[in-house]
Amino acid sequence: MERTTQVIGQSGAFLDALELASRAAGLDRPVLVIGERGTGKELVAERLHRLSARWDQPLVVMNCAALPETLIEAELFGHEAGSFTGATKGRAGRFEEADGGTLFLDELGTLSMAAQDRLLRAVEYGEITRIGASRPLRVDVRIVAATNEHLPDRVERGTFRADLLDRLSFEVVTLPPLRARAGDVLVLAEFFGRRMAAEIGRAWEGFGPTALDALTDHDWPGNVRELRNVVERAVYRWDREGPVDAIQVDPFASPYRPRPLPRPGNAAPVQLTTEEPGPIPQPQDDDMPGDFKSRVNRFEHQLLSRALSENRFNQRATADALGLSYDQLRHALKRHELLGAGG
Repeated sequence: MERTTQVIGQSGAFLDALELASRAAGLDRPVLVIGERGTGKELVAERLHRLSARWDQPLVVMNCAALPETLIEAELFGHEAGSFTGATKGRAGRFEEADGGTLFLDELGTLSMAAQDRLLRAVEYGEITRIGASRPLRVDVRIVAATNEHLPDRVERGTFRADLLDRLSFEVVTLPPLRARAGDVLVLAEFFGRRMAAEIGRAWEGFGPTALDALTDHDWPGNVRELRNVVERAVYRWDREGPVDAIQVDPFASPYRPRPLPRPGNAAPVQLTTEEPGPIPQPQDDDMPGDFKSRVNRFEHQLLSRALSENRFNQRATADALGLSYDQLRHALKRHELLGAGG
């Protein structure tokens, strides 16, 4: 499995997780990789495989959430010809394909209880049985699994087998989200930007101050995957000389984007009235200057300050609440000297 994305980072939290994965790689035991979406769980699984004694054997990847429940077991364990409708010939499953190597099970928490039961037997005894077969097959497979869920909670709710979790959690590597990786945002942005510039044949001159502010202010809920998309989009859109200095975090931000439809059952009833509309409420402040421009400026400052406070000074959430794009909000905050508010 060839990769174009490298494991990059210098923060202590990230390096600690990598060190734990590297130490576990040499032991032929199951490993669970936990982390939010976009934190690089599959890359860590590959690192575990490449640093193990199985490095020259297959690394087979299966996304458990990508298949319907009716096909999960056939994909994992294979099937014999005629074992179900459409099975015109026998097929090896992922366990057989990974024999001697590593099987990476992504989105482990989506497995049905029936699939969990068969997976437990495969992990416990090293045996699988194809669907429709009568004899088990011996397989030598190391399991690395990943999830973005807290599986002990699933066990408490009765939707994940406790004995399977015990068997798979010999070592648990929890990847920190990007917002907890101090300094790594700019390191990763530089890497993605330089690589994108080389791909489109452009000289790389780094980021300008506005872009750097946008990169460091965002909390990156989509983690490294989101950062990569944002940076690559910014580099390819930049059509001037010099450092890239425009970042659009939300590609859907537009004054023309469709309005959200009301949710079923939540639409407010339409009330008809014959009353004349009243005057627009005005801010009450005895010290407010009397000219129109100063009043509007003061009102805008108060509106921005209140919106920032209500959204805990998260600029992305504030922009959404005010119906502004992220860049529009940043310009307004800069004009009112509120960029550092809440810091």
